Amino acid sequence: MKKILLVEDEPDLLEIFEHMLSGYEVIKASNGHEALELFERHLPDLVLMDIELPGIDGVEATRRITKTRPETKVIAITAFASRRGREILDAGAVDVLKKPFRMRELLETVRKYL
Repeated sequence: MKKILLVEDEPDLLEIFEHMLSGYEVIKASNGHEALELFERHLPDLVLMDIELPGIDGVEATRRITKTRPETKVIAITAFASRRGREILDAGAVDVLKKPFRMRELLETVRKYL
């Protein structure tokens, strides 16, 4: 089973997204620091990264993840795509999924990169 690291600071959204991804092994993180720790421990196949996070934001976490393992696919999930989308792509993300999104859109994007 493919592993996805899901990084989202809103607890309700974390649970909703986890449910949407029920066909995968989901590792959950609620901030950038936790995301980096869990990434190193689990080496997921894909990372879904919120941008606006407490502490280490999603842009910096993405930069560190892709520096460590350049082959890692990071997809940004954010309501701030127009403001910070280019920034996270420059940090190494392969795509930006704008919140709110439908389950079908999330699953199609995940399948595209797995």
